[in-house]
Amino acid sequence: MIIRVRHVAAACVLGAALTACASSAPQAARPAPSSTSSRPPTLTPGPGGLTPVFEHGPRGKDKTVALTFDADMTADQGPRAAAGEHFDNPRLIATLRALKVPATVFMTGRWADEYPAEARAIGADPLFEVANHSYSHYAFTGDCYGLPRVDAGRMRSDVERAYASFRKAGVENPMPYFRFPGGCYDKQVLKTLAPTGVTAVQWDVVSGDAFATDSDAVARQVMEGVKPGSVVVMHCTRSAAPATERAVRALVPQLRAKGYRFVKVSQQIGAAEAHH
Repeated sequence: MIIRVRHVAAACVLGAALTACASSAPQAARPAPSSTSSRPPTLTPGPGGLTPVFEHGPRGKDKTVALTFDADMTADQGPRAAAGEHFDNPRLIATLRALKVPATVFMTGRWADEYPAEARAIGADPLFEVANHSYSHYAFTGDCYGLPRVDAGRMRSDVERAYASFRKAGVENPMPYFRFPGGCYDKQVLKTLAPTGVTAVQWDVVSGDAFATDSDAVARQVMEGVKPGSVVVMHCTRSAAPATERAVRALVPQLRAKGYRFVKVSQQIGAAEAHH
């Protein structure tokens, strides 16, 4: 059976945004933990050893929410960056730090190549964790909201190439989590990526921040969708998501006033595994 996740409200906008905006030999995609850190939690593989898919944490009394930010840049957008287009968002990262909000940044390898100092700083900050969003930000299935497609034989190497870019940028201990470009996957893709050891991370709350200019509308959409254990998808790309930083400044106090506690995806995955 085809297992395709297509969060239409998010992914249509996301795909449009990513299409418009957006050296070492390959190694195993799961980064080896350092001697001073424990292994990050991952989900148990699915039936037949398929890559497991995580969408949200436990729906219990513990009101946690994970804000996730896709740092998107496709493999062929170098000329646009050279011409002055900003695919990063340092003000957003600074705001998360000022508000003491932990977050998970799903980074493409191409983004890390373009902004190595920012990638390294995010990875070194204990408030954040860096996860994999592919190298090229090409789709892993057909008919994925207009995104170019990775050849089936290059899917695993695309994931591994992103981890190589993280290492080159100096990102220590990137997480063994992977977010599909456009949120599109199927059973065959989950089988293909199984040897990498990653847990695929989706979301259950769409922020609608891609190309949005009304930060209040973004904040309102998140507030309407959040439940205990939610994973919120947002973006860390100035050109494609210019209202995100303002939306975060509005969101954080509202969520805290409702009793929510911000956590990283790794904490939710750990809670999900403990819950089972």
